[in-house]
Amino acid sequence: MRAITIPKPGGPEALVWAEVPDPEPGPGEVIVDVRASAVNRADLLQRQGHYPPPPGAPAYPGLECSGVVSATGRDVTGWAVGQQVCALLAGGGYAERVAVPAGQLLPVPAGVDLVDAAALPEAACTVWSNVVRLAGLGRGETLLVHGGGSGIGTFAIQLGTALGATVLVTARSAKHERLRALGAAHTIDYREQDFVEEVRRVTDGHGADVILDIMGASYLGRNVAALADGGRLVVIGMQGGRKAELDLGALLAKRASVAATALRSRPLDDKAAIVDGVREQVWPLVAAGTIRPVVDRRLPMADAAAAHRLVESSDHIGKVLLTTG
Repeated sequence: MRAITIPKPGGPEALVWAEVPDPEPGPGEVIVDVRASAVNRADLLQRQGHYPPPPGAPAYPGLECSGVVSATGRDVTGWAVGQQVCALLAGGGYAERVAVPAGQLLPVPAGVDLVDAAALPEAACTVWSNVVRLAGLGRGETLLVHGGGSGIGTFAIQLGTALGATVLVTARSAKHERLRALGAAHTIDYREQDFVEEVRRVTDGHGADVILDIMGASYLGRNVAALADGGRLVVIGMQGGRKAELDLGALLAKRASVAATALRSRPLDDKAAIVDGVREQVWPLVAAGTIRPVVDRRLPMADAAAAHRLVESSDHIGKVLLTTG
């Protein structure tokens, strides 16, 4: 088969479409013939040599895919050759085939195109596990989403709205109209506006009950300032750096909490539990059309370098997909 390899870390030109050995299904695994994968920020870091795959994962980038089951390993139940699926991966999505633990498979939701389904697993699992399972976002609360135009952001807008929350987002002004159409109640241009002041203004001083943050260090202090009493800040990215001072007094005064999580490195049983939760609580919303995959564009898998350049520019909205056909 062919896959996107990284012979040497570097820029987008480091991605090479090359022949590699076919995967074999281990116990509890299935082989998926990949129709599409999606580009995530973690893939860019892996390409640069900053985010190696966890032990046992394929060396190729790609944290999610959609496709058709072509083989099953020992002890696999509930999945059969020929089924259309999408999957959460620890790596390997940028390939024509990938071995997937059966617990990380999801059926393609009704009404969703097989290729577009590749835009769902990583965003759905990340947003649900952090916003719902960890932070406990409730009806009537306010959710602030940083990076609203990303795959994570566009999914979080839709899920938060579906749960009855008021969703505020930060994003470039050129993306605001699209994000409001997805359900964002208020959009903030992070380059021109102070998001702390805007959050306080639109919530009448209450603040955000839950903040989903991709920036990390550079936003830490301001995120705490934007939290409501009893607020929950969940950090899922470090685009703004790793280290910052935290004013514990400000956190204590608000009886607030800060959590930081990663999905890729979680144990298999934890990933399977998250996938089960998504299938039970989120997939019905997707099948009903309440939540839809947001796809900026599709590119051939061999053009992965162009896709990485686009994602690095942040000029996209939603997911950029790589297709094998």
